[in-house]
Amino acid sequence: MNPEEYIDTDEIDIPPMLIDQIIGQEEAVETIKKAAKQRRNVLLIGEPGIGKSMIAKAMAELLPPEDLQDILVYPNVEDTNNPLVGVMPAGQGKKVIENAKKQNKGQEERRNILMITIIAFIMAIGFLTNQFLSAIIAVGIVFFALYQLRPKGQQSTPKLLINSDGKEVAPFVDATGAHAGALLGDVRHDPYQSGGLGTPAHERVESGMIHRANKGVLYIDEIGTMTMKTQQELLTAMQEHKYQITGQSDNSSGAMVRTNPVPCDFVLVASGNMEVLKDMHIALRSRIRGYGYEVFMKDSMKDTPENRKKLGQFVAQEVKNDGRIPHFTKEAVAEVIKEAQRRAGKKDALTLKLRDLGGLVRAAGDVAVEENAKEVTVEHVHEARKQSRTLEQQIADRYISQRKEYSVFSNEGSKIGCINGLAVIGNSSGIVLPIAAEAAPSQSKEEGKIIAAGKLGDIAKEAVQNVGAIIKKSIGTDISNYDIHIQFVQSYDGVEGDSASVSMATAIISAIENIPIDQTLALTGSLSVRGTVLPIGGATYKIEAAAESGMKKVLIPASNMDDILIDKKYVDQIEIIPVKTLTDVLEHALVGPQKDEFIKSLKENKIDKIKNYIPNPTDIINSKPSKSNN
Repeated sequence: MNPEEYIDTDEIDIPPMLIDQIIGQEEAVETIKKAAKQRRNVLLIGEPGIGKSMIAKAMAELLPPEDLQDILVYPNVEDTNNPLVGVMPAGQGKKVIENAKKQNKGQEERRNILMITIIAFIMAIGFLTNQFLSAIIAVGIVFFALYQLRPKGQQSTPKLLINSDGKEVAPFVDATGAHAGALLGDVRHDPYQSGGLGTPAHERVESGMIHRANKGVLYIDEIGTMTMKTQQELLTAMQEHKYQITGQSDNSSGAMVRTNPVPCDFVLVASGNMEVLKDMHIALRSRIRGYGYEVFMKDSMKDTPENRKKLGQFVAQEVKNDGRIPHFTKEAVAEVIKEAQRRAGKKDALTLKLRDLGGLVRAAGDVAVEENAKEVTVEHVHEARKQSRTLEQQIADRYISQRKEYSVFSNEGSKIGCINGLAVIGNSSGIVLPIAAEAAPSQSKEEGKIIAAGKLGDIAKEAVQNVGAIIKKSIGTDISNYDIHIQFVQSYDGVEGDSASVSMATAIISAIENIPIDQTLALTGSLSVRGTVLPIGGATYKIEAAAESGMKKVLIPASNMDDILIDKKYVDQIEIIPVKTLTDVLEHALVGPQKDEFIKSLKENKIDKIKNYIPNPTDIINSKPSKSNN
């Protein structure tokens, strides 16, 4: 829907089916439709907050509700610890229980009449014979004897284990994080097993989530967090479509009870990120892959008018689902779409991490409610962005404030071997990452060492090692003559990724060549071993962090220029300079009288290297052809 076609989100139509409310996951939707039709299991892999649980719920709507069943558990006269199981169409189980209760009620009334008659007769004899004490004792014995008959009458009443009466859609059961008893069913412990006071075994049987999901969908997020034993039992239930219920605690009296197999014909929708696969039972995944589908879900979609229209629908859905916030004006919707562009982190894309985006929608609605506004406006969305900052954003703001206060980094003047790198905390918060380098004569006759101080991840460590080759190729200096010390200043939370490669290389070259670095500048970028500046993630957030820290310029990979969607307040605060090679970086970052001569020699060396590889055309023309060996 174009902005011209509506005034606010109240005029946007919301599809009645949940499957049609899913935004940007067309391939996953088509797969789910096929899986629902054929009752196939599905494994959804993707980032948190992109709609995996919503897809699972939508699948439950697509399953036929007319197949639903009631499940009853009956006492077993021959073996009380092996209750029997009965299955019937939805709604019939309730009738069976009602009929059994009516029958028991008639028996109870007759038993009460008999008890009153006997007690009255005994008391009358005691009154006539003056044996009151004997009569009272006799009444107690009779009362206790008749009381023991009471549970025997109730033992024939079945228990309604699964009640599907009145359900219009197939069940959806979220079993995320469920322990074995909740997932597979359990038998309650009975401390009164002797003297006829115990609860019948079939009454203590409790259904598991796999049974409540019968003919519906069982959804398990982060399935790899389940123990291997539980995953194995889940696989058995999937294969057999039925599973016996027994006590899950070996020390409980319920461990002696084991029912007949209870139907659990569910469709499994499991989900998680890529990391969850390594902890997933290999046979369980094989079962899903062999008898279902694996889907890798998207975290962004193309920025097109059609997809912007879908995000407008998303905002309307969030307003309706929340039920406590006013509708959004079309200008406010446009601002939410702009935020979706920012959060996508790449050009011509919109984020599909809609749970986080929905948080912004609700926060903006709360701001409007607080101001007693009838609609959510652009100003409310702006205010919501400030108030609903993530923990990472709050930490980043605190880092910037503290590092300014204690002069951890400098945003003015120039220094040798010190540079302001940029990093990202979480997915949407940038910080300045000061890096210092020092080059000392090598202590080893064979080769120098690169020593990095800071909590570095594997990728960051590899990036440090690659820097040596890059510097040798770019400036012709063999750093094996030096011991290079690199410090990631106050990087308490660690450094991961290789987006600090450009910063490290520049700091090392500055230290080796004794040329200062402009401290009003910050930079980010990954380096190839050939000295090319490669794109990085989080460009927008890194630039905003540089601006917040008082930097005047920021260098970013040229290929990231179309990804930038910084807030308006930062546009005039900082100059954004695209760079393609390490030479471009050095030309902008280095300052001082030695810079021009160094850059000139650097470019000349590159031209000379090219000449060495490309022969002179005159030599090619004048050269005699070699004789053929044939």
